Amino acid sequence: MRAFGLAAVLVLGGCASSPPEHFYSLSNGLGVAPAPAARASYYIEMPAVTVPKQVTRNQLLVTTGEGRMDLLEQERWAAPPAAEIGQALSLAVSGELGTIDAFRTPVPEQATVYRISTNVQRFESAPGRYALIDAVWSVRQVGSTQVLTCRSVAQETVGAGYDALVAGHRRAVVRIGSDIAKAVRALAAGERSGC
Repeated sequence: MRAFGLAAVLVLGGCASSPPEHFYSLSNGLGVAPAPAARASYYIEMPAVTVPKQVTRNQLLVTTGEGRMDLLEQERWAAPPAAEIGQALSLAVSGELGTIDAFRTPVPEQATVYRISTNVQRFESAPGRYALIDAVWSVRQVGSTQVLTCRSVAQETVGAGYDALVAGHRRAVVRIGSDIAKAVRALAAGERSGC
C-alpha cells in the first residue's frame, strides 16, 4: 500500500511539472473597423472556410526552417483553424460593412444577400518572421449567376513569441476582410467590381 502511495505521489508530481497549454483565438481582440453609422441594406453569408489539410489540427503548426514544420502540443488554437479564420473573417467583413452575417439564419423576404466563399490555400506561421494567409474568395449575390472570384495574400511581419505570431495572423485576416468588404460594397452599389 505504501508503494502505491509513493507511485501516486510521483505520478501527480509529474503532472504538476508539465508545461501549461496556451490557447489562441483569431477573433478575440480582433482590430475590426468600426461599423458605419447607418446599417447596410443587405446581408452577407459566410459559409465554412476551407484550409489546407496540414493546418486542420488545433495545435499551432510553425515553420522552423527550409521545409521543416513543428507541431506545438502546448500552443493551440481555441477552435480548429478553419473555424477561427471563418469567425474572424465574418467579424472583419460584417464590421467593416455594418451588416450581419446571416449564414444559417433566416432573413427577411426579398432581402439582398451576398454569399462569400473562402478557400485558404496557405496559412503559414513563422515565429519571429512572418504570419501569412493566402486565400481565394468569391462573392455572389444569392439568386444571381454572376460571381466575382479574387485572391488576397496577406503577409505580416511578426516579432518573437506566439502572441506576436497570432497578432500577425489577426492583422492578415483584417486585410483580407477589407478586400472582401470592398468587393461587396462595390457590388451592392452596382459598380463593376474587380480584384
